[in-house]
Formats: sequence, structure tokens, C-alpha cells
Amino acid sequence: MTETPDDTTVIAQRLHLATGFHASERDWVVDRLAALGSRLRSFHSEQIDLRISLKDRRGVEQHVTLECWISRSHRLHLVATSSKRELSDALNEVRTELIRQVDEAKTRTEPRHNRALRSVPALPELD
Repeated sequence: MTETPDDTTVIAQRLHLATGFHASERDWVVDRLAALGSRLRSFHSEQIDLRISLKDRRGVEQHVTLECWISRSHRLHLVATSSKRELSDALNEVRTELIRQVDEAKTRTEPRHNRALRSVPALPELD
């Protein structure tokens, strides 16, 4: 049986630091992205893959990309990006954007499993 992940545990287990991040920064990045964990709690940890990359560190065109793959009936790929100059601000921005995308993806798929939301009452006939 699979277990439902905790808020930071899923981030720590499933996050892959790609280009631009050092292994020594892992704990700091996981802490910055911790709020995302509560949104991913409804998925089993093996359904989630996260990857974060950083291009042109401290440069004029610094770019942070956070990608999330969620395996459900189909594999969902979500991408959040930021061009903020401060790395901590960029991490906050990609975290917030990915939270929004995960919430939107959940909302898109949930109503079909809820009969009350699926059924539309018939309109009364006008005489």
C-alpha cells in the first residue's frame, strides 16, 4: 500500500535539482517549496516528480524553472517559471505559480467524480 506524503517530505523525496543548483542548497530549496507539499498531498508520492533548474545564476537573465509531473489517468506536466533577480523571490514565485496550476488541475478533474456537481437541473418551462 502507498502512503500519502507529508508537506515537506514529498518535496524532499521527489525533487531533483537540475542545472544551476548545488547539492548543498537542497535543504534551502526544499524549505522554500514546502508550501507546495500541502497541495500535492492528495497524490501518492510515487505519482509525483519535481525538477527545478536555474539558468544564468546572478546574471541579468537569471531564469528559474520548476516542473512537476503528476501521473494519474494521464501524465500531467505543469511548468512554472520566474525571471526575478533574487533567487529566494524567484523560488517563491515559481512555488506560488505551481500551487495555482495544481489547484486548477484538481478543479478540472474533480467535478466528474461528484454527481452533485455533474448533474444540471432542468430549467422550468415558460408558458
